This record gives sequence, structure tokens and C-alpha cells, in this order.
Amino acid sequence: MKWKCLSIGLVLMLMSVISVARETGEQKAKRMQWFEDAKLGIFIHWGIYSVNGIDESWSFFNHYITYDDYMKQLDGFTASAYNPAEWAGLIRESGARYAVLTSKHHDGVALWNTECNDLDVVGKTPAKRDLVDPFVKELRKNNLKVGLYYSLLDWSHPDYPNFTRTSTRYSNDSVRWQRFVDFNFCQLKELSQRFRPDLYWFDGDWEQSAETWRAKELNLQLRSWNPEVIINSRIAGYGDYATPEQGLPVTRPADRYWELCMTMNDSWGYQHNDNNYKTPNQVINILVETISKGGNLLLDIGPKPDGTIPAEQVEILKELGRWTSKHKEAVYATRAGIPPGHFHGPTALSKDGDILYLYLPYKPIGPIALKGIRNKINRIWVVGNGTKLSHDVKMKQYWSEVPGIVYIDVPEKVLDKDVTVIAVLLDGKVDLYRESGQVITDN
Repeated sequence: MKWKCLSIGLVLMLMSVISVARETGEQKAKRMQWFEDAKLGIFIHWGIYSVNGIDESWSFFNHYITYDDYMKQLDGFTASAYNPAEWAGLIRESGARYAVLTSKHHDGVALWNTECNDLDVVGKTPAKRDLVDPFVKELRKNNLKVGLYYSLLDWSHPDYPNFTRTSTRYSNDSVRWQRFVDFNFCQLKELSQRFRPDLYWFDGDWEQSAETWRAKELNLQLRSWNPEVIINSRIAGYGDYATPEQGLPVTRPADRYWELCMTMNDSWGYQHNDNNYKTPNQVINILVETISKGGNLLLDIGPKPDGTIPAEQVEILKELGRWTSKHKEAVYATRAGIPPGHFHGPTALSKDGDILYLYLPYKPIGPIALKGIRNKINRIWVVGNGTKLSHDVKMKQYWSEVPGIVYIDVPEKVLDKDVTVIAVLLDGKVDLYRESGQVITDN
């Protein structure tokens, strides 16, 4: 009976792997839909590096501090004021639809009770408990998708070849490397089976090749545990979406699915002396620019070692929530807007393509102008306010196919203090004029 159960389990796993390997474009689009619709997620870098407020993992790798001094921070990581319900509530209030928690950074310190080695906050810090499990449960209570960050490399592991920028443990030792790969698979099995994350956010793939990481096998294994899981790009070419970091793309990325990860100040983890925070207005404008290019914003917070979130970060999340709540129809489930040149500012489209959203990060002087729209305009209104706006069309000649310029009056009293959004309802999917104009041939 035991062998029969094992064989049935093996068959089911193989069937799952085959199904994953044969995923069609339509099936992937269905799997990715919640992610493409979400537009905003919250990144959480929390670990022992918050104790001294130093660079996470990199501080010992780059010899800013010794490894032993870095690891002394274990003694100060208390999580004494950690309230995952408050975290999840604040994330929901911000308007985010998912969150990604650093389950383990490059320093190898796991935030959950791992049985694959003994380097975790349960056994090595005063926190003495699993910090991932309660947060995952609170996210799900708030109908938020669960993302887990996991570092493929582990500079603390005795079987990982690299230790610091200038020192290695070994080279070309297949036995030790196999032990490390088995360790990675072991931890990822724990995370997959205990928490069933909706998304994996990998990092650290640059130090090894896809073949060395066994990235293809890992992708298939993760999706055999959870066929619907979404995986970011940092798994040596076997992920689902691109992850530009810190720099906002000037033009729309080629990838259909992409996400900009960005800090609120200049640091991922908590650093008490980093007060170079972006203003809520700047964060909202970056979100708008990201939406206009069809991407998501993954905005980072860095809690303190006791688990509290710095007041500056709370304020930004609340102000962001004010704006996203007011303008939700122009945020979630939107798609990339029309090309530059048609409107002076970012734009987005409804999923059906028949509502054009115009974002005004400025106070207009006179009416705003919309160019090159072949469609008939049925109605224009202020998002979050409902005020209907009048418009006028100039330069539309009866003999020309070139659309006229649509001028829209936007009264000062309807302006949002950060970014105003105007909705333009078209008589069908947006139809753009992209040619160079024409001259009269008959009158």
C-alpha cells in the first residue's frame, strides 16, 4: 500500500510538471491576470540588518563591517512590537493588492522556522518565533496576495562558494555545490508547502548560471507545488516578469509584465540616518508613470528591529492610500496608455480600451489638449469627483481625415492636490491617428 501511494503521488507530480511545461500563452495570461491588474505592491525588507541600520548583507560582503560583527545583530533583533495585523491593514490602506516579504536575504537568516539548517530568527534571535506565518495569514484575511522574497545565493552557508567580494570557500567542488542546491530546494519546499505564496521574488541569480542554479528544474518544481504561482525574472531567465530596480523606465519596457521596485528613501532595510524620503506626491507621480507604461510599482518599506514601521513610511503609505482610493477606477485593471504626443502627461486605458485616463500632475493653464483621437467622445468626467467636463474640438476640417484637437476645460475646484485624473469615454476601443497630416486636394 505504501509503494502504491508513493507511485500515485509520483504520477500526479509528473502530470503537474508536464502541464506546467506545456502552458499556452492564453493560460499564462490567465495565471498572470491578478498581477497585471494589481498595479501596486509593497516590498518589505526586514531582517537583522535593521538593528545597526546598515546595508542588508552587502555591508559584510563589501567589507564595510566584519562578518562576525554583522552577525552580532542577531542579538538585537527582537520583533517585540511586531503586529502583522497592523502591517496588513496599512498595506491594504495604501491601495496595494499584494506584498512581498524578505523571507531570507543574502545573509542567510531565515524569518521562518526552517528545518533545513539552524540559521533562523526562531533559534538565533530574541524574536524566538516564526515571523512569516502570521503575516501571511493576515495578508490573506485582508484579501491581499502573498509574495515571498528569497535569495538564491547565501553568503553564510558553508557550502556556498562565495563568502565576500574578495574571498571564496572553494571552487569546482561538485559535492559541496550539490549540497547547497539541495538546501535551496529544501527551503523552497518548506515555503511552498507551508505558506503557498502567490508570488516568488527571487534575487541573487547573477552569481551563477541557470544551469548551475538548476533554474529550469526549480521553476518546474515550484509550479508542481503550486501551478498558479508567479515567479519574477531573477531566476536566470525562467521567470514570468521583468524587475527594473530603482530607476523609472523612460519608455515602456518591451516585456508585457513588469514591475518597478523602489525604496521610499535610499535604503531597502531600516537605516535610522537615511532621511532622504521621497514626498508622497513624488511617490504618487512615480506610480502614475508606472501605470501609464503598463507596469506595477513595488514600493519598499523597512521596519525597525522591533517590528514597528517608521512614521515617515506610514505617512507615505496613508497619503498613497488617499489617492488610490479616490482614483481606483484609473489604477486597477488598467493597461498602458497611448503613445507620447497625443497628450501632455501620462495616460492609461481601461481593460476594454474604450476609456482613456488622462493624468494631470500639474495645474493646467487654460484647457488641456488631446490630439489624434479618431473616436467620437461620448462623455468626459473627473475621476473620484464625478464632475462632467465640457470639451470643444478645433481644427477638424470636413475634407480631412486628421482628427481635430480636443480641448477640455478643467475647473480649478476639481483639481486633486497631487494628481488629477480625467476620464474620456470613447465610442469604442481607442483609435489613434499616427500619420503626418494631409493637404487639401478638393474643396
